[in-house]
Amino acid sequence: MEEIDNDGEERRPLGIVLLGGLYLFFFMLTVSTFGHPFPLLGTIYQGRVAEALVFADSLISLYLFLGLMKRQTLTWYLLIGYNAFEVVNTLINLIGISAGELEKALGQPVDVRGLAADNLSVMVAILLLTAFIYKHRGYFTNRSKYLL
Repeated sequence: MEEIDNDGEERRPLGIVLLGGLYLFFFMLTVSTFGHPFPLLGTIYQGRVAEALVFADSLISLYLFLGLMKRQTLTWYLLIGYNAFEVVNTLINLIGISAGELEKALGQPVDVRGLAADNLSVMVAILLLTAFIYKHRGYFTNRSKYLL
């Protein structure tokens, strides 16, 4: 027997609730970077371009959060794609942006080994998160194309 909440929808599995909280945190983290340099595919963007990129990334993160809460099937595909892009972007940034470029953009010294370790651990975490999402495709039962 399926448990039903007050809106007539199935209750969300705990995994979806936790993922939703994580992607809400990612949204807030992305919004908090507004006005700072934004690394994308081996280039550090600043100014209006960086702000536009942060805004676009924030909208994507918000959509992923809302899609998770609605258990939307389309969101499952978007999560897999977004996470794959984040891993590739992180790897390209790690290889393509030198410590000197990063220090110049940030205006402070950067620990190269610490930066590499942090980025590699983030990549592993995103890959594990993506594996969890892939494994639990059955949680995404809402076939609507819209967040209604």
